[in-house]
Amino acid sequence: MKQIQQSTFRPAWWLRSPHLQTLWPVFLRRRVQLPLQAERVELSDGDFIDLAWYPRADAPLVLVIHGLEGSLQSHYVQTLMQALQQAGFASVFMHLRGCSDEHNRLPESYHSGRTADISEVLAHLQQTQRMPNAAIGFSLGGNLILKYLGETGANAGLQAAIAVSVPFQLQECAQKLERGFSVIYGRYLVNKLKASYRRKFSQMTSPLSVDLDRLKTLFAFDDQITAPLNGFAGAEDYYSRSSSRQFLQRIETPTLIIHSQDDPFMYSTTAPTEAMLSDSVTLELTTHGGHVGFVAGSVPWRADYWLERRMIEWLRLRLQQKQKTP
Repeated sequence: MKQIQQSTFRPAWWLRSPHLQTLWPVFLRRRVQLPLQAERVELSDGDFIDLAWYPRADAPLVLVIHGLEGSLQSHYVQTLMQALQQAGFASVFMHLRGCSDEHNRLPESYHSGRTADISEVLAHLQQTQRMPNAAIGFSLGGNLILKYLGETGANAGLQAAIAVSVPFQLQECAQKLERGFSVIYGRYLVNKLKASYRRKFSQMTSPLSVDLDRLKTLFAFDDQITAPLNGFAGAEDYYSRSSSRQFLQRIETPTLIIHSQDDPFMYSTTAPTEAMLSDSVTLELTTHGGHVGFVAGSVPWRADYWLERRMIEWLRLRLQQKQKTP
């Protein structure tokens, strides 16, 4: 049954600030390098998606999807895959189009609403008898998973899903990243997006005529680049059609959304209300946690990454229940 519940998460006392929660794992969490197996999925439009597998025999399989300008090197990816392995799960990481070591072949790009790529990858995995049992998405990846689940309803093919730090209303989030300290995050993301654009179109001709130096905000980048590259009339059209909040009532897959009310990438009112959720969705709210942070710990400088433990706990419960259902 749908519900909004207050989380038991408590931030490390030396990391209560949303900015410290957000930045600590990015800069101070030790990365791991796992022995992953690469696979390239050829898409029907001539492009490709790169996967990275961390297999485990006879184990439930979890699909992991990153956020905006993320990759296999994002702070939450391989640490999560390692934690899943240790907890008895296999995992497969999906690079969004153009986010692996090689730029995608077509001028168009990944974006917050491109659920067709998830559908095609899942269809490929199902055809090859490797269908994931569950999916986890972070930030933009979480928006994609929620939108996909809402679009497909009972035909999603997954037994469970988790979405973390989701920008439910893309235009609101773009506006937030133009205000206060959040401007720092906005500039960082825009600079990464512009750098990726420059690298990609140094190898092919861009269909756009745009002065990158004039694009100072995420809204401007999406209006001048993301939208026209991907068939939208502009940023507002892109945001309106791609925001996940409007799809939440249609979700039929058991889904956990973990969201912090102090996420500096969005307003406290950006999170959905109970009336916006389907009976299959649980929204777990934390008072603190930042953006994909959720760092606990009682001993100074000895961080406890609560988010991974919570996701694994929930997956175990949901998948075990599913297996016991006749």
